[in-house]
Amino acid sequence: MTMHQTIRPAERPDYANLPPLRPTDRQLQYAEKIANSAGIALPTDARLDRADLSRWIEANRHRIARSKRVADNLPTARQIAWAERIARSRKRTIPDEYYKSRELLAKWIDANSW
Repeated sequence: MTMHQTIRPAERPDYANLPPLRPTDRQLQYAEKIANSAGIALPTDARLDRADLSRWIEANRHRIARSKRVADNLPTARQIAWAERIARSRKRTIPDEYYKSRELLAKWIDANSW
């Protein structure tokens, strides 16, 4: 087929009649994590269709429970990098306890940013 030829309607595949794509393993694992965390059942029809499972995940992702571990309160790598950049430019140091709390480091960044 050359660049200027078009596909005639009879040659186009009928995508509506194709079977639905199966969800990926990672997609299923994430959906099961949400369902277990929220204490709800994952619908069987969502397990069979990738698009349905995607919609279910989007509708229920807010239900995933964040644990209260120390790691959840630690600052992110980007937050630390930004704070250190500010500290270098302002010739200041960041107290060690600020590296242990996301909220404390955010307050330090707000107080010291230019």
